[in-house]
Amino acid sequence: MRENMEYPRILLADDFPLYLQEVEKLLRNDYDIVGFAHDGGEALNLCLALSPDILLLDLAMPVLCGLEVAARLKELDCGSRIIFVTGQEDHDFVETAFSLGASGYVLKCRIAIDVLPDIDAALKGSTFTSPFPARVRATSPERR
Repeated sequence: MRENMEYPRILLADDFPLYLQEVEKLLRNDYDIVGFAHDGGEALNLCLALSPDILLLDLAMPVLCGLEVAARLKELDCGSRIIFVTGQEDHDFVETAFSLGASGYVLKCRIAIDVLPDIDAALKGSTFTSPFPARVRATSPERR
């Protein structure tokens, strides 16, 4: 535990409450979880109201998708760093996320491995992306 230091403030945004609880368990010893958002509109409003250091933001959410939230926060020059947490393994999404100012892109299947290094990188002003799993092509000999 950190002594005499302020914990970095994290806002968690995902539309699956059980997933939010699991991520909160991963982070609660090292970070101050300031809130939970269950849709993109709530994520936007809470981010503006709470000014967290980090917004962990699901890409696919109701009301506003994560990319829409990031675009609006960029327009408003919000100081929070955005880390997308998603199941989308598409390089176009990664490029779009970073063009909107994202500091990180973590695959949900790698959250336990990648979220802490990603948050640390974002807090230091760096970026981080989960490695994408290698895909086996349908035409490869192993699939015949």
